[in-house]
Amino acid sequence: MSTPPPNLLPVLDRFGPHLNRASPARLATDAQPDRLVKTHCCFCGQQCGIQLKVKDDTVIGFEPWYDFPFNRGMLCPKGVKRYLQGAHPDRLLTAFKRDPGAPEGFSPMGYPEAIERVASEFARIQREHGNAAIGALSGASLTVEKAYLMGKFARVCLKTPYIDYNGRLCMVSAGAGNKKAFGIDRAANPWSDIPKAELIWISGANVAECAPITTEYVWQARDNGARIIVVDPRITPLARTCDLFLPVKPGRDIALFSGVLHLMIEKGWIDRPFIDAFTVGFDKVAEHVASWTPARTAEVTGIPERLVRQAAEWWGTAKTSFLMHARGIEHHSHGVQNVLGAINIVLASGRIGREGCGYGTITGQANGQGGREHGQKCDQLPGMRDITNPEHRAHIARLWNIPEPDLPGPGVDCYEMFRKIDRGEIKGLLSICFNPMVSLPDNAFIARALGKLDFYLAIDFFMNETARHADIVLPGSLQEEDEGIVTQIEGKVIKINKAVECPGDARQDWKIIQDIAAALGRPAGFTFAGPREILDELRLASKGGIADYSGITYEKIERQYGVSWPCYSESPDGAPIDHPGTPRLFEPGSWNPVAKGAGPYYYPDGKARFNVAPYTPPAEDVDADYPLILTTGRVVSQFLSGTQTRRIGPLVDQYPEPRIELHPRLAETLGISDGDWVTAESRRGDCTLRAMVVTTIRPDTIFIPYHWPGRKSANQLTISAQDPISKIPEYKVCAARLRKAEAPPDWADSLEPQQG
Repeated sequence: MSTPPPNLLPVLDRFGPHLNRASPARLATDAQPDRLVKTHCCFCGQQCGIQLKVKDDTVIGFEPWYDFPFNRGMLCPKGVKRYLQGAHPDRLLTAFKRDPGAPEGFSPMGYPEAIERVASEFARIQREHGNAAIGALSGASLTVEKAYLMGKFARVCLKTPYIDYNGRLCMVSAGAGNKKAFGIDRAANPWSDIPKAELIWISGANVAECAPITTEYVWQARDNGARIIVVDPRITPLARTCDLFLPVKPGRDIALFSGVLHLMIEKGWIDRPFIDAFTVGFDKVAEHVASWTPARTAEVTGIPERLVRQAAEWWGTAKTSFLMHARGIEHHSHGVQNVLGAINIVLASGRIGREGCGYGTITGQANGQGGREHGQKCDQLPGMRDITNPEHRAHIARLWNIPEPDLPGPGVDCYEMFRKIDRGEIKGLLSICFNPMVSLPDNAFIARALGKLDFYLAIDFFMNETARHADIVLPGSLQEEDEGIVTQIEGKVIKINKAVECPGDARQDWKIIQDIAAALGRPAGFTFAGPREILDELRLASKGGIADYSGITYEKIERQYGVSWPCYSESPDGAPIDHPGTPRLFEPGSWNPVAKGAGPYYYPDGKARFNVAPYTPPAEDVDADYPLILTTGRVVSQFLSGTQTRRIGPLVDQYPEPRIELHPRLAETLGISDGDWVTAESRRGDCTLRAMVVTTIRPDTIFIPYHWPGRKSANQLTISAQDPISKIPEYKVCAARLRKAEAPPDWADSLEPQQG
């Protein structure tokens, strides 16, 4: 059974997280690197260019890469210190097996023995319980090649329908909304269009902390005279200098968008010729928003009516504009509806598909875009193909050299996989670069489910909090230890270049997957010599799909500083071409494989879809017992579950431990002062942290960053309610209460700030 060691302290002592800081060799100003490797940051979806300084097969620092156009040498705090994850004392250098007799719960084992054990257990489980008794959880930080390989491995080698990825917690509401409206899931515009817009609308995105280099684009627009509207329950750093701040009540974004569209229609601030020529469904949406008067919108959203009117006027009368959003409107049980509401006001304005007029979703993870295009989602095949579409299935089955009936059908989302584990339907699990014990909501349930597994394999480069539950842990690769492609925030495919070798017994992740396939006696289709060969097959797999990478090569990426998909290898009449890529979608006269010239959008008639997006309240709203709204998010120096950033000393110094943000008015009511120990409670659990009293949050809302594990984890409190379409959890709203703690928590004197 997959249970963690009972005593946490020996585990922490052996595996960390410990803090890595610059060594003398890294600090020496006269240290000359053996080489500079042009590559990209390993963290967020902006994928900023960076040059890693390598000496003696160790990354010792970085130099700015001024020529890379997206960030032009600029980096955020995480990018500046990302090199400190290399040569880290916590780095897994060997395979480990569960060992109840060892204080830390694990003992090292040889890599070949570990692979044989994994294959033996997977084969036993499938022999006893069927192929679908194995599940795979993959990651959006993997390169496109690895993500493609994971989808193929699950369906062809393991023959299971059950694969999903941690992008389920990130971009899926945006993706589902975009597909419903446009027929394609990708940012519509390059970020170079942002400075050309006279109005920037940002909803649910703490841009300055979560996508700092995007802030520079917004500032350029401001310097050019643009107005900036920010919608958020917190006055984020960017909101402090915006022109109009709308303090929305968490979970009410669709009401705001409906109210804005109501006023646009009432005042004639819509582009009727564009609507008639390029869209369908407007009249039904207009009928729906007729009831969303400014007074009703203000009542539901908590935004004063005059501000709703001002936002609608600025948006409605602008000549050029750019709307962007992120998890703040997407992490909801109605996240797709929120996204559709945003798209509705973009389409009604007619300002999309041309220079300075755009719409984009801010990608969270390094390969959050490419990771959701090529088959590691539960319902998807490579090229953004639909796993239930007979033509799509036939294309992939031919390429993979299997009978189409042998290709499994759709699986379930990652949270539903844990429900299946809890019910005993999934007996064995493989996870790679996924830390659900920190990142999934209601994590007490996740721990319970993990304890019911017959066998659990974790692949990672550090012993993350979920891997502590594993039976076998295999040492995977850091980004700089392999090569491959990722697709960044604009839909541009860029290349990760290998800088150093894997240390010890660590392996590139694609090698580990192929070694398991070989040990299972199922090597067919898993004998690639390297990422380039995987990409060559992926290009064929994606050809003709919506996410067509067939014209993308490593050489073209290097030559152009990235290639925006779709990038075709053939013209519409079948002639070979050297396609440059597609930086801006939906331009008039553009061609795509769905519309085939009928129009710029990815539907047979070439038109975009307005969608009726009804308002529904959060799954769990406030009441007398739990009168506060808990919302969660990120801080600038940490990233997602903190597996990497909680091991980098300067980043932990910047924000050592999670705190509970609350408004002074609420603090006064509860008798709480800044720095006091306070306990937040929900119907699922409680969490005791220090208070941070700030004026930048709504008085009815508290905020906890989610990067920490264990008793410091915000996800002890969050609710597992999910959007019915995207299956994204509702991280941004649950009912909570707050009180001053009677004493510090029991971990206060035993755990370092980064630990949990």
